[in-house]
Amino acid sequence: MRGWLEEAGWQTETVTLIGHGGRDPSPDYELDSYVADVRTATTDGAPYDLVVAHSLGGTVATVIAAEDPRWTRRLVLLDPVWYVPRDDLTAVADDQASDLLLTPESLRAAKPHWDERDIAGKLAAIAAVDPAAVQRTFRDIDRWDVREAAGRILTPTLVLGGDPAGYTMLEPPDARAASESAPAMQYRIVPGAGHSPHRDAPDATRTLLFEWLDWTALKG
Repeated sequence: MRGWLEEAGWQTETVTLIGHGGRDPSPDYELDSYVADVRTATTDGAPYDLVVAHSLGGTVATVIAAEDPRWTRRLVLLDPVWYVPRDDLTAVADDQASDLLLTPESLRAAKPHWDERDIAGKLAAIAAVDPAAVQRTFRDIDRWDVREAAGRILTPTLVLGGDPAGYTMLEPPDARAASESAPAMQYRIVPGAGHSPHRDAPDATRTLLFEWLDWTALKG
């Protein structure tokens, strides 16, 4: 997705979450710690024109945008993890930890529709993450629920969810409820996509993204 934006003339930068991308291990992987770290890295200066965040990053961006409407002028969330029932937290943690065992062969077998660049990017991310960040983020917590925060976002926001006919970590009723509470939020399901719409259905995701960016530019 970064490449799409750069091809369209955007200047981009990447913010790396604690314990990810080769950063040193963190003392803890509580959601509040992720949020505080990203706020420190991104709130010193003018608002961003656009923030794009996926999965856990989408959760973090949801909380920050709800707390600070001036953080970014526009926000795109790719299948953000807004709610995990308490009884499912351990299973989600175990599922995330299983990614640490992925090999090029097993990832290609699991995601035959992914571009080779996405395969390489996923494997590089796995190699650079602190295993504890994967194992503990959903395990060392007894409540994961930012749905109320999502409904308070005032920033123009596009939420692109995976297809519930396949797999998504964003329940459509939760996304629809948030978009009804947050007047500047739009929710779209990416047909055929899973938890990574930009990798699972890149053409559809790209079309939805740029149509929304063009629409918000006209509105603004």
